[in-house]
Amino acid sequence: MKKIVVKVGGSLLLSKQKVINHKFVTQFCQIIKEGVNYDQIIIVCGGGSLAREYIAFLRDNRINEAFCDSIGIEISRLNSKLIIACIGDKAYPTVPENLKELSLALQFGKIIVMGGIQPGQSTTSVAMEVAEYIGANKVLILTDVEGIYDKDPGKNPDAKFIQKLTYDELNNLLQKSSSSTQSAAGEYRIFDLVSLQIIRRSNIKVLITSGHDLDEFRKFWIENKTISGTTITV
Repeated sequence: MKKIVVKVGGSLLLSKQKVINHKFVTQFCQIIKEGVNYDQIIIVCGGGSLAREYIAFLRDNRINEAFCDSIGIEISRLNSKLIIACIGDKAYPTVPENLKELSLALQFGKIIVMGGIQPGQSTTSVAMEVAEYIGANKVLILTDVEGIYDKDPGKNPDAKFIQKLTYDELNNLLQKSSSSTQSAAGEYRIFDLVSLQIIRRSNIKVLITSGHDLDEFRKFWIENKTISGTTITV
């Protein structure tokens, strides 16, 4: 049984102006519906710019991080409902909020869409935990950059793209940044140490790629072709 978890970055669902990316959402959902290569599909949505906007406001008003986290989780679930609506009948109609609810949803054989689960956990970590829970063959992370770089490409024009990484290599890369644990609510990074620990213990195959080129995603999803991105192996 082929199982896959697809993590969709909130930056793809919503613009920096907090506007829904109509083109991406519509085309992404259509491609998902057309795919027949997987028996079990779970999509995990990030919170994106809207979550960060709420969290920034709350922090300005000195609201604690736990509450900020809970707001980020709610917005990721709202994004999940948007995807459920666009997928239609092929999607499980509600958003599982924990692994127990996910277990129930799996019995119906539909595409499952979910967001955050608990405070202090990134949606990337949720994707890895879910993949471990269902025994997924692969995790595909769709984000707003091509994959993993040796440093932030948004701040460093000389950042180098990395096509393949082992667990140890990625661990060393993450350790270089003192903020890589992703402990603060709403922070957005492609990968974090918690996610890395999960893929190591479960030997999960991960591909990180840009979600901007949906023609490439179509090749992967429908034609089962290899696409560009960063592959992480244990």
